[in-house]
Amino acid sequence: MKKVAVLLAPGFEEGEAIVTIDILRRLNIEVEVLSCAATRGVTSYHDIPLVADSTLVERSCELYDAVVLPGGPQGSVNLAANPQVLDFVATHDAAGRLICPICSAAARVLGGNGLLKGRKYVCSGDLWQAVQDGVYIDAPVVEDGNLISGKGLGHVFDFAFTVAARLLGDEVPVREHAEHIYYRW
Repeated sequence: MKKVAVLLAPGFEEGEAIVTIDILRRLNIEVEVLSCAATRGVTSYHDIPLVADSTLVERSCELYDAVVLPGGPQGSVNLAANPQVLDFVATHDAAGRLICPICSAAARVLGGNGLLKGRKYVCSGDLWQAVQDGVYIDAPVVEDGNLISGKGLGHVFDFAFTVAARLLGDEVPVREHAEHIYYRW
């Protein structure tokens, strides 16, 4: 079974996190929600409290098939400023695992820390203008090697189904699951 880590920092965009977690779990992908704070409790961008499965500190030595980085104005700033997050992402990237930022996380976390490595990506708004490390593509979802990036909350279903399809390959008909929830992917 494939296993995904979803990293949440205080101020995370709850829609991007919850929809991605929901879609992946519906497709029987094991998801572990990791708090990038001192405790398992994390509060979202719109002040919604969430209790993570574990903390990043507790799981820092685990190797997952994919790492999902939800955005959120403050959430992405907090992820980008956390050395443990950067080490975790760099370790997974070096191992060829999927790195999956959505919204501001691509620009702030990866682009702001030299982790895009010249790859194509998408992010929200005009944050791409400050990124020197990658090649911005204006699309809902952009794939380049092991990097899958999503534009933002309005494209979270496209993002989540793309991540699931890459993880599952042909073993599960992802498109049928999308249609089951009345979503055209």
